[in-house]
Amino acid sequence: MKRLLFLILTGIVAATANPALAQDPIKIGLMCPLTGSWAAEGKDMKQIVELLADQVNNEGGLLGKEVKIVIGDDSGDPRTAALAAQRMATREVAAVIGTYGSSITEASQNIYASANIIQVANGSTAVRLTEKGLPYFFRTCPRDDEQGRVAVKTLLDSGYENIAILHDNTTYAKGLADEAKKLLDQKEVNIVFFDALTPGEQDYGTILSKMKTKDPDVVFFTGYYPEAGLMLRQKMEKGWDVPFIGGDATNNPDLVKIAGNKAAEGFRFLSPPVPGDLPTKEAREFLEAYEAAYHTTPGSIWAVLAGDGFRVIVEAIKQTQSTDTQKMADYLHNEMEGFSGLTGDIAFNQKGDRIGDVYRVYRVDAGGNFVLTE
Repeated sequence: MKRLLFLILTGIVAATANPALAQDPIKIGLMCPLTGSWAAEGKDMKQIVELLADQVNNEGGLLGKEVKIVIGDDSGDPRTAALAAQRMATREVAAVIGTYGSSITEASQNIYASANIIQVANGSTAVRLTEKGLPYFFRTCPRDDEQGRVAVKTLLDSGYENIAILHDNTTYAKGLADEAKKLLDQKEVNIVFFDALTPGEQDYGTILSKMKTKDPDVVFFTGYYPEAGLMLRQKMEKGWDVPFIGGDATNNPDLVKIAGNKAAEGFRFLSPPVPGDLPTKEAREFLEAYEAAYHTTPGSIWAVLAGDGFRVIVEAIKQTQSTDTQKMADYLHNEMEGFSGLTGDIAFNQKGDRIGDVYRVYRVDAGGNFVLTE
């Protein structure tokens, strides 16, 4: 009996000393591609969100509770993403961050909407994702219509008159290609090529040769970094020196690893500021903590935008003192103004789009570094 009483009292003292661990945790989901061709993005997303959660827990948790990150691997595949979202919806998460690709996010949107779970995407820029009227969908990244405007300005300012546009038929890439074509059709330029490749292949010689016969001044590629890196290397091997400009999905250091420094040199791409160019105090402090924890820096801005997804969810819970979906959504739509995120001030409009993000143009230098051009 004495031993039983001792154990009970010990448990009471332990619970009092660390109340955050004595209650059910607040679960926040993370959908990311930990396997597949986008695994580099997923790894960074996971590390960033887990580091931010550790920081919150070290400061006493959230609403007096521990924050626990629940991971779902979408493999960069819509079918896998739908299954992962269905599993996530049963895990009692307060909200979900992710995911990276627009078509992957689209496969999960209705699942989370039906389950009344807030979703904050980080790399899904396709316009139509926020045109559906889903009340609990948000994103910390910008939209492709803004990217399309910057792309067209870049192409025109560079003096290109004969333009090839290549996409990969995904929601993101086809949407950006269509947006750019629509705007270019209003200008005095010639779109000499508009077609799609098949992502995941190892030889793009046929599509490169097909484009070459059209003699473009430039190729605007709206797909992802694995295919961009491979084409840069293969067009160099063919002796074709046409310049390539990429959309924001080519913003990943693995592009240079795949292409090689020589083939990647001169490649330009559109993107929000890369991690090293982030101006905020929060970003600098976070990058220092990330480097201390993982002995490297984040590979791309999209993973950092997942961190901002975590931060806005935490802020919504703090400000509403609740994990109620409607209260959190109302706060994000109507009351969050100028929240200081890792990538700058964050606010959302009624569609769930981030307000005020600006695209930049980057160039790959001879050392494989991403250099801001304007």
